[in-house]
Amino acid sequence: MSGPSADRPVLALDLGGTSLRAALVVGEQVTERRQAPTPRPAFPEAVIGAALELAAPLAPQAGALGLACAGAVVRGRVTATAAHTFPGWTDVALGERLGEALGRPTAVLNDARAAAWGEYVAGAGRGGRHREFMFVTVSTGVGAGLILGGRLHLAGNGLDAELGFTSVPAHWHTGSPVPGVGPLGPLEFETSGTALGEQARALGWEDARALADAGEAGDALADAPYARSAALIAWKVADVAALLGVTGVALGGSVGLRPGYLARVRASLALFPERYRPEVRHAALGADAGLIGAALWASAAAER
Repeated sequence: MSGPSADRPVLALDLGGTSLRAALVVGEQVTERRQAPTPRPAFPEAVIGAALELAAPLAPQAGALGLACAGAVVRGRVTATAAHTFPGWTDVALGERLGEALGRPTAVLNDARAAAWGEYVAGAGRGGRHREFMFVTVSTGVGAGLILGGRLHLAGNGLDAELGFTSVPAHWHTGSPVPGVGPLGPLEFETSGTALGEQARALGWEDARALADAGEAGDALADAPYARSAALIAWKVADVAALLGVTGVALGGSVGLRPGYLARVRASLALFPERYRPEVRHAALGADAGLIGAALWASAAAER
């Protein structure tokens, strides 16, 4: 296995529910990239094989490998938290397998945690103005990453900031009844791009993008589920602010990066008491937040 070098790029791999992306990262800049769709179904062997094929041409130039992957990550091993997106992922030795195959020292983070670190160091949280900071992605699913006291929060069981699996009123998917409250379900099942896509088709639109476009154009029928998604995200952001003192939030993902979605999140958040309203802005690194965060994390790990 080749050793790291400070003057060599880091190879970053972001394994998401929709796409697999590989990039060479120098410092905080992506210099070369490749992308492919995530295999369907996304079983471990299929995803690992596709990731190796994607990354292999870039590996000779790299000194280390940074991996960002959906799911709970513990010591480089991945277990899916959303089995409907990544079936069969239970304690998969992702870091070991890809690191050995590509011959590079490897560090692994959950994809949202990687994006949180990227945004904190090089994006919307740059400069450490917010010592308690959160990244939230609304895309295929809903994910998050937390910076607490200037450090990336990593839990021993890999459930570091699973915002998408906190509970909300289940209006769209069947939820579990809780006496005195009603049916509750995961936030992700109500608010994600996948959930909005299902709601869009039920209402006669092609997909989540078409639904959002119509809602932003003033169609009340389309705007109802779109605005509800933003309101539920705002609610959970306010909850985290109340629990952990988060003062800054970067919003990313294909849905979250829409200006109209950010406006709706901010409008809903304005209904909460001021002390529970963190500053919410778009992720400054856009779709590259996870790649850059994984690279920065791997570079620091290699130096240690």
